[in-house]
Parts: sequence; structure tokens; C-alpha cells
Amino acid sequence: MTSTGLLPEGLRDRLPPQAEAASRLLHRVIVAIGRNGYARVAPPIAEYEDELVGRLKRTRARDLFRLIDPVSQRTLAFRPDITAQLGRIAATRMAHRPRPLRLGYGGPVLKLRASQLRPQRELIQAGAELIGSDSVAAASEVLGVAIEALEVAGVTGLTIDLTLPDLVEALAAGPLPLPPGRIEAVQAALDAKDAGGLGPLGAEAYLPLIEAAGPLEAALARLRALPFADVLASRLDGVEAIGRAFAGRAALTLDPTERHGFEYQSWLGFSLFAEGLAGEVGRGGTYAIHRADGQEEPAVGFSLYLDPLVDAGLGQEARRHVFVPHGSDPVAAAALRTAGWTTLAALSPDDAAPKGCTHILRDGAPFPIEG
Repeated sequence: MTSTGLLPEGLRDRLPPQAEAASRLLHRVIVAIGRNGYARVAPPIAEYEDELVGRLKRTRARDLFRLIDPVSQRTLAFRPDITAQLGRIAATRMAHRPRPLRLGYGGPVLKLRASQLRPQRELIQAGAELIGSDSVAAASEVLGVAIEALEVAGVTGLTIDLTLPDLVEALAAGPLPLPPGRIEAVQAALDAKDAGGLGPLGAEAYLPLIEAAGPLEAALARLRALPFADVLASRLDGVEAIGRAFAGRAALTLDPTERHGFEYQSWLGFSLFAEGLAGEVGRGGTYAIHRADGQEEPAVGFSLYLDPLVDAGLGQEARRHVFVPHGSDPVAAAALRTAGWTTLAALSPDDAAPKGCTHILRDGAPFPIEG
């Protein structure tokens, strides 16, 4: 049978120079994260399904690509996200480590389904998690590391979209009471900005939250003017402090009712966007991990998505390829590689410099190829 070279839907080959760019960007991002004190861990690409599902929220558990392990005869699942795996590591193998525990990671993830905006199912994800605190200081540190990693990767024109994922629960338990069975429907209406849908749910009082969204300073002012603002004071103070920390470094907005993709975050969530790049390039926030003793431990972290950066041409470097004619001194060629050159050696005396070579090795040194 003749191969057509077709791949399953949502999977692709990365060819030169994008394959090199992807590797280069992942390295730069992980190094930037590590230099902020986040020790790298490398969890496996697949785990037992029940273990992984137990640490994923409902929406992400539906995104699992499953198979049967021929060794154990148990169902395995490929990770659609690495954050849950770091929660497992922190709660088990590193439970004895002092807190706060700072961990970094990077590698591929595989999703069962793709989105229209991002049709690929195999993606490169990198990020960091700070386990043991979800304070304003911890959130500011983590967000700063995310921004620094993106800047090192060459990203410019950053926008930070902030949200308050548990806002409805806080208000429903206090000044704007809701029956427990109605909270999720109200959250969905607010997330969709469906003002008309709040009336039938008896949640008209939540309408000002939709109208509050916008640039950070204006959004905070509108929220502080609400009659129940005292319940939100600590959250708004925290968001304001984070805004001050990154003013001038990124544009900041606040949508207090954004929930899509933030189902497991607690008081703070954030999305990262960049000029010239399609869709979000990262997201994160505060959350809790489940420890082996049944208790919950606060945490804050972020995930970066490197594929949009690669697709936009970031991570590619000018070619410094030198052609090494047949019979050249191998020591001289090795010295060039040590100095950062890429060498392409002739296999016979008749070989000419291949397309893409910018220099040729002569008398132990690289000379530009004319024309």
C-alpha cells in the first residue's frame, strides 16, 4: 500500500524551520521560569484515567483521549493539560516539601477535540505553579513570571484580562442570595453576557456585573460603586494591587463574570493575549489542590500555549549555515559548531553547497557565499 502521508485530524508535522523554533521557544520559556526559582518536573504524557479525571474539572475531563493499557488492562488517558499532573505531584510525591513549592513544566498535551480558533489537538504547553499560597503577592509573582517568559520568547503588546471566577458564589451566599441549584445557571448567563436570561432566574440584581466589564481602572470604579461592594472589597483591593504591579507593562482589563475555562479557579483568573497573535497565549489563576489527607491546599499558576508563537514566526533565527567541502579539516568544522555555526558537510568531492548555506569553509574560516 502506498502511503499518502495523511495524518489524523488535528495532528501535524512540524517542519524546518518551525520545528527548531518550537524547541527553541520551549527552552527559552522554561529557562525563564526556572530562573525565577521554579524547579522543573516532567510528568508522563499519559496516566491512569481515574487518577487524571479525579484532578480535572468536569469540562476538561470530557477532553480526554483514552486507550487501554495492554500491560495493566486499565484505561489510560493522555493529558489534555499539565496543571492537574503538577497538583498530583505536589499532593503526593512532594507533599513533604516546604511550602510555598514552586514547580515549572513544559511539554506536549493531547486533546480529544479541537476548537475552531485552534484546530490542532496536539499542543505545546509550558507553565509554573506556586503551591501553598493564593495571596495577592503569590498571584503577582506568578503573573510576573508568565509575562517575563512571554517577553523572553519575543512576545510584545501584552494584554491581561482579569476575572473573578468565584464572584457569584460569594454574592449568592451573602447580599444577593440564590438557591444552590440556580447558581450555575446564573453563572452561565453572566458568562454569556445574557442580560435577558437573568430575569427568568430571579437574578436581575446581578446585571450590574455585566455592565462593569472594561479597562481595569474603570471596571474597578464601577464595582466599588455597587451597593454590595463591601463584600467584594478584599477581591477588588487585590486586583487593584496586581494592576499597579503591571501598569505600563501590559494593558489590563477586568471582566468580573468571565467563567469559560476558569471553572476550577477561585478568587482570581487571568488570560494573556498579545498583539498579532490569534487567541489567548496563556491563562492562569488561583485554585486549590486536593491533598492525600482530604484537605485542600491553595495554589496559583499559569499555562502558556507556544503554538501561536511558532505559527507567528517567533523563535526563528537567522541562518548561519556553512558548507564544509569534501576533505576539509574536521577540527575546523567542529570549532565552527562550537561557535554556534551549523555545518553541512560534502559527502563527495563533486558536492556543491546546498541551498540555504550562507558561508563556505576555506582555510579554516567561514567565507560568505556570493550570489
